[in-house]
Amino acid sequence: MFNLEGKVALVTGSSRGIGKAIVLRLAENGVNIVVNYIRHRRDAEDTAALIEAKGAKCLVVKANVANDDDVVAMFDLIKKEYGRLDFLVSNAASGVLKPALELNARHWNWAMDINARSLLTLAQQAVPLMEAGGRIIAVSSLGAIRAVENYTAVGASKAALESLVRHLAVELGPMGILVNTISAGAVDTEALKKFPNRTEILEGALVRTPIGRLTTPEDVADLALFLCSDLASMIHGQTVVVDGGYSIRA
Repeated sequence: MFNLEGKVALVTGSSRGIGKAIVLRLAENGVNIVVNYIRHRRDAEDTAALIEAKGAKCLVVKANVANDDDVVAMFDLIKKEYGRLDFLVSNAASGVLKPALELNARHWNWAMDINARSLLTLAQQAVPLMEAGGRIIAVSSLGAIRAVENYTAVGASKAALESLVRHLAVELGPMGILVNTISAGAVDTEALKKFPNRTEILEGALVRTPIGRLTTPEDVADLALFLCSDLASMIHGQTVVVDGGYSIRA
């Protein structure tokens, strides 16, 4: 249905969580993968083994997406291994969970560099490998448009990310490169375990979700697969929400 056989995808932060779910879904549909990680090498290698078991090729690259030299070196490896890139999914994220009045410049710059600015560097490196067109997808969260406790720096960086996607869409559309954002609801991942009120967040999200269950990494991966397919050829510059209706509740 999706006709993705032989294409190549880089998903940042894909050793586990949402990123892992995305690379596995793409691999199931014939896409060769670049797994990017920064700290969890064993998880990255385990994910690569699952990808290869599905019949896809996999390149594992350690790189800090907030470090421009790391990103350039990663794309050198991608060019050498595959010679092309069809899909870029900017999923790696980090940040400090503190009230606004406790944030300092380092906290702010850290979140902005990893969550927003990295997409710019990634896109700049990806475009030359997308000669036949491609897809760029950024993974965001509802904290970009809603106030979430202790989420000030991360939420602001996600809002900047979504704005950058719109600007990239205008510039890259004429090149045949579609750019979109996936905004996920409350997903129980390793990242959420860092929230001191994790249980409260998940229980509150479950109550407010009309479908009656939480969003899973696989739900996000299904949307990523759709956006990479020809079925999404006219979806461009958009923020697509996958949350079971959570965000429509007043």
